[in-house]
Amino acid sequence: MSSFKGDFFGGITAAVIALPLALAFGVASGAGAVAGLYGAIILGFFASLFGGTPSQISGPTGPMTIVFASAVALFSNDINAVMSVVLLAGIFQILFGVLKVGKYVKYIPYPVISGFMSGIGIIIIILQLNPFIGLESQNSVINTLYLFPSSLSNLNFEALILSTLTLTIMFITPKSIARVFPPALLALVLMTILSVVLNFNVSTIGEIPSSLPSFSIPSFEFEKSRDILVLAITLALLGTIDTLLTSLVADSITKTKHNSNKELIGQGLGNSLVALVGGVPGAGATMRTVINVKSGGQTKFSGMIHSLTLLIIALFLAPIASQIPLAVLAGILMKVGIDILDYKFLRVIKNAPKNDLIVMIIVFLLTVFVDLIMAVGVGITLASILIVYRISKEAKLTITQAKKENSDLIFENIRVLDIDGAFFFGSASFYEEEINKLLDTKKMIINCTHVPFMDISAIFTLEELILKLKDLEIEISLVLKQRHLDKIKMVDKTKVFENITIYKNLNDALEDMK
Repeated sequence: MSSFKGDFFGGITAAVIALPLALAFGVASGAGAVAGLYGAIILGFFASLFGGTPSQISGPTGPMTIVFASAVALFSNDINAVMSVVLLAGIFQILFGVLKVGKYVKYIPYPVISGFMSGIGIIIIILQLNPFIGLESQNSVINTLYLFPSSLSNLNFEALILSTLTLTIMFITPKSIARVFPPALLALVLMTILSVVLNFNVSTIGEIPSSLPSFSIPSFEFEKSRDILVLAITLALLGTIDTLLTSLVADSITKTKHNSNKELIGQGLGNSLVALVGGVPGAGATMRTVINVKSGGQTKFSGMIHSLTLLIIALFLAPIASQIPLAVLAGILMKVGIDILDYKFLRVIKNAPKNDLIVMIIVFLLTVFVDLIMAVGVGITLASILIVYRISKEAKLTITQAKKENSDLIFENIRVLDIDGAFFFGSASFYEEEINKLLDTKKMIINCTHVPFMDISAIFTLEELILKLKDLEIEISLVLKQRHLDKIKMVDKTKVFENITIYKNLNDALEDMK
């Protein structure tokens, strides 16, 4: 009973938080406020019902809205193509869950996530500049920035008053009040009343249907399939990252452990159904999830109650919601954009490692000015290359006079080539360069017992080294761990390793070569 009571109040509180955000994201996406509301209702309910993070609240989020808005802009006047993107994205998320892709999200380097999230925050802020001063929003960051100086000459002072007051309320509302009445909802109610009472001449949300949405299966023309597929993959990947990061936050405050693959299946089902009602897709929402947990939400019923509460609002309070000024929603979204910025990284940016800083800045710039999926792809690739470089630089290669282990006995005519560190594609070329400097003996033992792992590049490098030493008439022995030997045997098609003696320890090799 206590659990249901907590879920009930947690769900209602989360719905109060979600309402202005759902409306704002719907407007920002270009699909309309009601699309944001439908997205929050459908995704919130089914992601909670079938997902793997019990306390998580799902709905439209900033990053997902930005990608969805790109689809709306690309396929203007073709809602079927737009919803095909969402439907496919949901199906991809289900596949990610079935294929257990969720566990790999934690391996995305933090600078990539930081640059991406801060980039999304800046995009939201820039795209709300025009609505903030009462003008129609542009569909791109570059257009908005380029035209904004001229837009200032046409600003609507009444809209500017509403948006500025909204942003002020969002920042200065005391915590004691915020715990009872969320700042976003407080701003939404007060500024809408102010606009109506003073009869401000500002754009509003407009008519919101006070009825259940109709279902339809989207279809699209074949020539649009490539763009649809690219956007769907982008949306699915972004939703996966966005959701599972929120799941980790939920784990940390509830001291539980989510099921990432089940969560992706729930999110995929939810987003697929959102596509059938023409809604805005979404993901696990961090702020709403935290509010839910802090208000007592513990199980999936809290997310379902959150959705049912929004449905009641949509059915019975739609006429009132239609009077909400767009400038007010712009002020709310400005605060959302500011909150998305990754202050954790920004606070240490002066002292951050140079390589991490480079990755973060490149991802940030690509996110804001080029393309979201390219930003993540380039970021992960660049971070991986830099990590490989660091590991390969730490590799050590030494050549010494042969000496029996745990003994002072020295073998004058034998030298030992010790490879110490990761032996893989990143370090193979380094080892090859160093080895070429050390070929001045007649008997050599290549000792690989200090190599933690070995890939195909390393095996081929070792093979070339053996052939080179044989050409120089150097007698060779090889010391390997059993797991490395097994791997070599699987790929030794040229039989190079069959023709040399391989030992499991250095002493045995020395005894046979002396």
